[in-house]
Amino acid sequence: MLAGDTARILEILKDTYPNAQTELKYETPFQLLVATILSAQCTDQRVNMITSQLFADHPTVEAVARLPVSRLEDYIRSAGLWQTKARNIKKTAQILLAHYNSTVPQTRDELMQLPGVGRKTANVVLANAFNVQAIAVDTHVHRVANRLGLAKSISPEQTEQQLMDIIPEQLWKNAHHWLIQHGRRLCHARKPKCERCPLAVLCPSAPRLRSDQEVHCKQADSQGQYK
Repeated sequence: MLAGDTARILEILKDTYPNAQTELKYETPFQLLVATILSAQCTDQRVNMITSQLFADHPTVEAVARLPVSRLEDYIRSAGLWQTKARNIKKTAQILLAHYNSTVPQTRDELMQLPGVGRKTANVVLANAFNVQAIAVDTHVHRVANRLGLAKSISPEQTEQQLMDIIPEQLWKNAHHWLIQHGRRLCHARKPKCERCPLAVLCPSAPRLRSDQEVHCKQADSQGQYK
């Protein structure tokens, strides 16, 4: 993809989703870490329902580290893979308590040593809790980036690297949120709403059956819907 096209795509995404940010609710880096672990194969809305009660009762590293796994399972039972997640969250809290003075580490390598924390989760925590420029590639980012031609990859790791290669570093965190929002609002997995998409004229995956004039008209109508 040409640099000019990439810049235009980012500009349109910024204009369309100017307030994009994580939808996970949290007050501390630890709470964000727990919420992100829970978000695997689970919607942010479901995670927020779970953590609203969990964090009200057990808001700190120390409280979660002391919580029996069976009790933690009761809180998160409505999340996918809840048994594995309960064990990982408990172990992570214990490690933070024992080795990090109850604080969440601020490097990717250290984060990825924690149970249940992969590269995506580490990048989410770095970007949102510590304002580190990072691109966390979830299913939305992977899908949208490849459809738009920003990446041509088969794995999240490849997508992340290719996005970092073409997106200015100071925009990595924001671009992550823009791509997620676009995937949630318009560029759905099964039925993307190309007829409403402000990126249709730039997207190699969009249908080419309508005229450019028609697409431009639909662009103008859809620009302000998700601000």
